[in-house]
Amino acid sequence: MEETQLIAGLRAKDRKTTEYLYEKYSRALFAVISRIVRDQDIAEEVFHDAFVKITRKIDRYDESKGRLYTWMANICRNSAIDKLRSKEISQSSKTNTIDDFVYGMESKSGTVEKTDAIGVRELMLQLNEDQRFILEYIYFKGYTHSEVSEEFDIPLGTVKSRVRASIQVLKKNLDRI
Repeated sequence: MEETQLIAGLRAKDRKTTEYLYEKYSRALFAVISRIVRDQDIAEEVFHDAFVKITRKIDRYDESKGRLYTWMANICRNSAIDKLRSKEISQSSKTNTIDDFVYGMESKSGTVEKTDAIGVRELMLQLNEDQRFILEYIYFKGYTHSEVSEEFDIPLGTVKSRVRASIQVLKKNLDRI
């Protein structure tokens, strides 16, 4: 189905068009949300809400401002960020530390496998606070350079410079581990 047909069908509230939209785009849109919201159950809830929002607000989509997928991805991304900023999530995440993201992985059996055997903790300690912060968000929480820049009001050039400097420090200290 071409994009213009898809838009027309969604605006007409056609059930088959909505099913087609779900079938063709749900995985990609869920991936956008999953990069931001790591908890599978919460990500599914956010996806459901975002998909309903997409179908209900299709009349607000303006073809002259971009492609349909970009518009839908932005709705999903914004919904995921809103969920992370919500009181419910911010309260529960205050107890999580970087150790939860970097140094331990839960296996399928439910046991925690320590990944620090490769020296990640020691390497991260070699970085200054700004560098460590940037790497945590980009490499361990899945943010893009632009997202870190926008979210934390850090110039994009500064984000990129800190990443480069961090990688240089890590490379230099890798032999010591």
